[in-house]
Order: sequence, then structure tokens, then C-alpha cells
Amino acid sequence: MANIKSQIKRNRQNEARRVRNRAVRSELRTREKAVIAAAEAGEPTDELIRLAQKRLDKAAAKGVIHRNEAGRRKSRLITRTASRNGA
Repeated sequence: MANIKSQIKRNRQNEARRVRNRAVRSELRTREKAVIAAAEAGEPTDELIRLAQKRLDKAAAKGVIHRNEAGRRKSRLITRTASRNGA
């Protein structure tokens, strides 16, 4: 355990960020699963993809994930839904 005041504060900040980032990552996975499930069921995925992309971009802007990771995940989502819809 840290004795230095600045390190104690840093630990508190890191814990708060960790919890917040975990919630964001969880939501990203949930949105991606919703898109894939809709595509497999043959339902329209346009709105779901748009929302998932928005959340990925927000997470990348906040530094929760790297911007290249956001781009890669968006690309993979679109590829998976396009192949399911026969396009």
C-alpha cells in the first residue's frame, strides 16, 4: 500500500477509471453481439450497426480502446453482417 499522498490519489483515480472503462468495454461487446444476433436472424441491422459504430468511436476518442482497434472492430462487424445479408 502506498504511503505517499500523491500515489494514494493516483490509485483512487486509476480504480475509478478502471471501473468506468470496464463498463464501456462491456457495452461495446453487448452492442456487437446484438448486431451479430440480428444479422443471423435475418433482421435489419442498419440502426444497430450505426449505434455500435458510434460507441466504438466514442471509446476510441476517450482512450478506452485504440483508434485502430475501433476501426478494425467496425470493419469486422460490417463484413460479418454483409455476408449474412447476402450482399
